[in-house]
Amino acid sequence: MASSKGKTLVVEQIGSPIRRSPDQRQTLIGLGLNKMHRRRTLEDTPSVRGMIAKVNHLVRVVDEA
Repeated sequence: MASSKGKTLVVEQIGSPIRRSPDQRQTLIGLGLNKMHRRRTLEDTPSVRGMIAKVNHLVRVVDEA
């Protein structure tokens, strides 16, 4: 039951995962980010917000549409 009016977030990776803990690296991979300046459009859910909060020093939210 996918709704067409679901909110989305555009997230861009701005920090390197080098010398970061393995759980932060896995969180970036879970968000679909693994290279600098890569952007992903993600569904705005509490779990995605939690993942962004965990690596907020490595990513930035570009657009909240």
